[in-house]
Amino acid sequence: MSASVAVYRDIYTEDRFRQTYGTEDQSGGRERLRDRLAQRCSCSQVDCLHLLKKRLPVCSWLPKYKIKKWLLGDIIAGLTVGIVHIPQGMAFALLTSVAPVYGLYTSFFPVVLYMLFGTGHHVSTGTFAVLSLMTGSVVEQLVPIPLGLNSSSPEGAELEAQRIGVASAVAFLSGIMMLCMCGLQLGFLSTYLSEPIVKAFTSAAAFHVTVSQLQSMLGLRLPRYAGVFSLFKTLASVMENVPHTNLAELVISLLCLAVLVPVKEVNSHFRERLSTPIPMEIITVIIATGITYAFSLDSKYDIQIVGHIPAGFPEPRLPALETVPEIAGDTVAITLVAYAVSVSLAMIYADKHGYSIDPNQELLAHGISNTVSSLFTCFPNSATLATTNILESAGGHTQLAGLFTSLVVLIVLLLIGPLFYFLPKAVLACINVTSLRQMFLLFQDLPDLWRISKIDFMVWLVTWLSVVVLNVDLGLAIGVVFSMMTVICRTQRASCSVLGRAANTEIYRSINNHNKCYEVPGVKILTYNGPIYYGNRSFFKADVAQLLGLTPERIRSREKALKAIEKREREPISSVEQGVTDSSFSSKNVLFRSEMAEGEVQAVLIDCSSVIFVDVAGARLFIQMCMECQKIGVRLYLANCNESVLKILTSSGLMNYMNPQHIFVTIHDAVVYIQQQREKPPENNTTVWV
Repeated sequence: MSASVAVYRDIYTEDRFRQTYGTEDQSGGRERLRDRLAQRCSCSQVDCLHLLKKRLPVCSWLPKYKIKKWLLGDIIAGLTVGIVHIPQGMAFALLTSVAPVYGLYTSFFPVVLYMLFGTGHHVSTGTFAVLSLMTGSVVEQLVPIPLGLNSSSPEGAELEAQRIGVASAVAFLSGIMMLCMCGLQLGFLSTYLSEPIVKAFTSAAAFHVTVSQLQSMLGLRLPRYAGVFSLFKTLASVMENVPHTNLAELVISLLCLAVLVPVKEVNSHFRERLSTPIPMEIITVIIATGITYAFSLDSKYDIQIVGHIPAGFPEPRLPALETVPEIAGDTVAITLVAYAVSVSLAMIYADKHGYSIDPNQELLAHGISNTVSSLFTCFPNSATLATTNILESAGGHTQLAGLFTSLVVLIVLLLIGPLFYFLPKAVLACINVTSLRQMFLLFQDLPDLWRISKIDFMVWLVTWLSVVVLNVDLGLAIGVVFSMMTVICRTQRASCSVLGRAANTEIYRSINNHNKCYEVPGVKILTYNGPIYYGNRSFFKADVAQLLGLTPERIRSREKALKAIEKREREPISSVEQGVTDSSFSSKNVLFRSEMAEGEVQAVLIDCSSVIFVDVAGARLFIQMCMECQKIGVRLYLANCNESVLKILTSSGLMNYMNPQHIFVTIHDAVVYIQQQREKPPENNTTVWV
């Protein structure tokens, strides 16, 4: 049994509704604004405590920490992620074109800093493949290393210092940018990197990472290419030098892949059953290091090894700030990618576990993390896909897991690091490639994306092709521009449709999609599903003219007919003054108007419920439409205008051409009013408001 609804009320125009239900006293709003400003500027102990908890979240969640419930999960998750950080940190350092030890530093300092300032409970920060690749391209451009140079020589050591100086400068500048964005409350900028862009970008960057690691997996000593078509240049160089492959390193790479790939699949498929993922990366590193040392593979087969890893902390020093003008452009892209990936990951797990994050506080956390860690020879860092997933699946609950992660890395830095001297670089290259599993699996989203939104599918495809074919930075820029162009095109070509009324209801729907909704006789109800601004005003005008059937010829004919009516209305007045009247004129005039009304639209009602904003050009278009409607004797009405649209229309002078009483709260209010006006005697309708 269906319930029925009956509502009896007066017809409300916008003016009448505002007078009845609106706020009359505007001074109160100003007083409240002054109060709010005064409250913001005031300083008290409570305000200082609130600010401290907001800007240093550890002061908020640590006192509420549930030791019995959360501690064990945080310990297990933190230790597991720390074990994964060790091989990945060293591996991603190779992507950044710096020594592996700097990857360990980047896996320690940012973790501690994010634990203090971050709002994501399940976010793991550190080295990230995409950022390492982008930073490595900058390093290679500014500090290229000649082929055949001995890294242990004084020249090699100096070039290595210059390289980490550039990488640290990128991290420093990126952190400063994030801090500035936080100060300006620009956390919303990450929204310009939509989900299709981020996923396509990371998936395409995974191809760049894989191709860049081929030379290390094959034991080739080749230059690293950067710029446009770098992926194809690297592939061509590798194919050209395949005959010079080091067979020993090739065998090591194949064995590592044969072990790492299946274990990755096991960890993925049995994620729910395994309390912690199998740490095959660190096991592989230990075994490969031991075998290389035991059989002297580096000297017998010329295998490239990691080399000396100093124990202890690095001495704080300033990055190569003189390179800032040269790295500024690339750093902007690195900053946006780092922040977008970090916030996206934080939001995903926050939604999953029912808490919220502060995007601007995330800017502060990652800004401090990059700025401070750059002073300890770290390269750019962010939240990471793989370790964040491991942290959550291993049972992590809070940021305290980062403490145990950093303890594992700290032990390696202080005690175990030098033992990785004989670790083959081919093993790290294999770890890099296998860590990209999640990025390659992003292709699985394409069928659903095609089904849900073909425009988002095109954004994904254009971004992916641009990044793969051109390079990482330029491809990302093209993806962002293309995505914004799709938004502009969709607002330009928004649909304009005719609404009809469902019988015996106040519901109005498009007659194209609802064949049992019928137009109100003599009234054309139009709705436009988008803003009306300079970019689409011509399209909107053309759509309205088409739906109303108002060709220039028809407008001229109706204008002539209207002038003829007005002329004949003035004739009896002059006749009466002369003492002669035509008693038959009034009935003829009424008959003439009714004949015109039967085939023509007498009122146009525009539903503005989907018009989110109007600019000056759009407001002038409304004025122009009012003037044209006035010429042909058609009344224009508006309904469902939001406050900002109504304010702009009023300020532009629309009320000089339109009766303010013709702007209604709902479509049905306007329709009932129009029908009542048509039912009045003709002599009461001699004045026409347009």
